[in-house]
Amino acid sequence: MAQTPTPPIDATGADEADLTGVAPRTKAKPSVEKIGDRKLKPSTLMMGHGYDPMLSEGSLKPPIFATSTYVFPNAAAGKRHFEGVTGKRPGGSQGLVYSRFNGPNQEILEDRLGVWEEAEDALVFSSGMSAIATLLLSMVKPGDTIVHSGPLYAATETLIARILGRFGVQWLDFPAGATREEIDAVMTKAATGNVALIYLESPANPTNALVDIQAVRASRDAIFTGENKPPIAIDNTFLGPLWLKPLEHGAEIVVYSLTKYAGGHSDLVAGGVLGSKEHINTIRLMRNTIGTICDPNTAWMLMRSLETLELRMSRAGENAVKVCAFLRSHPKVERVGYLGFLADTPGMERQADIYARHCTGAGSTFSLIVRGGETEAFAFLDALKIAKLAVSLGGTETLASHPAAMTHLSVSDERKQALGITDNLVRISIGVEDPDDLIADFEQALDSI
Repeated sequence: MAQTPTPPIDATGADEADLTGVAPRTKAKPSVEKIGDRKLKPSTLMMGHGYDPMLSEGSLKPPIFATSTYVFPNAAAGKRHFEGVTGKRPGGSQGLVYSRFNGPNQEILEDRLGVWEEAEDALVFSSGMSAIATLLLSMVKPGDTIVHSGPLYAATETLIARILGRFGVQWLDFPAGATREEIDAVMTKAATGNVALIYLESPANPTNALVDIQAVRASRDAIFTGENKPPIAIDNTFLGPLWLKPLEHGAEIVVYSLTKYAGGHSDLVAGGVLGSKEHINTIRLMRNTIGTICDPNTAWMLMRSLETLELRMSRAGENAVKVCAFLRSHPKVERVGYLGFLADTPGMERQADIYARHCTGAGSTFSLIVRGGETEAFAFLDALKIAKLAVSLGGTETLASHPAAMTHLSVSDERKQALGITDNLVRISIGVEDPDDLIADFEQALDSI
């Protein structure tokens, strides 16, 4: 892989930028982001942002950089790079060092992820859980408290309560749909100790309950003053980046399982974290230490997927509208936990208000509560012909699973009951198939109960 040659550097007279031997962050200068007064949309920028074909023999698409290490132009540049990756100088390396720290594919991908939410910086990881684990490890220490919404994805709850709990980290939670007063009560109680992080998940997995990010931010700012304000992080996997942009509503760190909509083809596992440079620098230092970066091939596949993200999510969202309208009226369905129904569902006024203020779309993942219990839910799942019985979501294909017996099996029965994760709840993620075909499949599966 030939690169544009770099002239020798005289370290004695060079300024800080010259000492790297390459352009900052080792990539092309930012691509065109405006034409006249028109700011280009993310779907347009995904086709080339952060990549210069002339640095890679004119290749239209970035090559996969399958290497473990990178050659420094001189010793001064090597020292400068290691000052960044070790945290001696903030901001990470200004050049390529070693594939545990950075790589061209990962860095281009990070730039493109940031575009969707106008985040200052971003990092990619080997899985959604490695992103969450690296975030938590970079923020907390023994004796700290994490305040979080509930429910969370089961592995996240396990990580906080059982794994970090073994090292003296405590937690307090409030329900996803909590009011400002309910959030204040939990925050006030937590403030008697050192709160290191406020961690949210919205919509909650698998109930689809929304968190009022604005209320959480207002509560945090009212109760925590000075320099002790804990950052607000949120898992935006279910709606982002198309239907919810949490940074606009008060969050400071956004977490993704990129396996889902960003990857979108059920053929990779990856995670991402976006946010302010200050927070990303802290998380990057932990990632550099424990090596949770994603590999170059996965990064390349994600760049491919980001080019069609808006198309795929839009089609899946349109399909979900039609499918949920059918399911809602079926006699064997007790309820459909779909965000698009909040406005006309009695008792959901609070959730409808959050949706109106935060979201631009209802997404394509929802909960289906069938009449009966586990027996009826299993009968429905076993009868599906087009939809696949599998965990995960956000792929091109429609998936259905049983959270109480699968993804949330490790959650105690008492907590599942409190959070509404019942035996008759089925989680469905609608794909990009023909919507009428999906309706036919769900109809025959329900009839089989």
